[in-house]
Amino acid sequence: MRNIGALILAAGQSSRLGRPKQLLKFREKSFLRRIVDEAGKAGCNPVTVVLGSDCEKLAAELSDTSATIVENDNWSRGIGTSIRSGLKGAIAAVENLDAVILLTCDQPLIDTEIIARLIQLQSETGKTIVASAYADTLGVPALFARSCFAELLELPDTSGAKSIITSRPDRVAEIPIEAAQTDIDTESDYERLIRGRSKDL
Repeated sequence: MRNIGALILAAGQSSRLGRPKQLLKFREKSFLRRIVDEAGKAGCNPVTVVLGSDCEKLAAELSDTSATIVENDNWSRGIGTSIRSGLKGAIAAVENLDAVILLTCDQPLIDTEIIARLIQLQSETGKTIVASAYADTLGVPALFARSCFAELLELPDTSGAKSIITSRPDRVAEIPIEAAQTDIDTESDYERLIRGRSKDL
């Protein structure tokens, strides 16, 4: 595959945290800027970021990047709205897109190496989906080939991509990604991240 985009979901309100998790700092960068940079270093093009809540503030965080920003006015209706709007934006940016890698900004341990491993496994297996395996489940980061785009565009408002991953196991390659277990939703989650990685902050 030549043209593999990154689709970064960053539209949520972070209601459990009480402040935009996208702007939390890790290794001297905000969560949002970090995942955008890592996707770019992995060769993803375009890097599409879906924003919703706090859109203006978050867009400013990416003002000096080449990221394609998609504003999802319907973000509060559910994650499916962000996947749909983000994929439409990615396709508009690069018409002959071969695949997208679905990423979030609240998995701060996901890096360039992990994204590259997803791409490599797809190349080796020819599977149309490559999903991260962690905590007895499959999820994101996950790569979806172009043949899956129609399904992503038809997701209900409240549904994420896991339903597509689990619908036909025969087309899925699994890759163990322990780092994907670190998912920051609350202040205590962030404090644990800082304590565990204080030397890197």
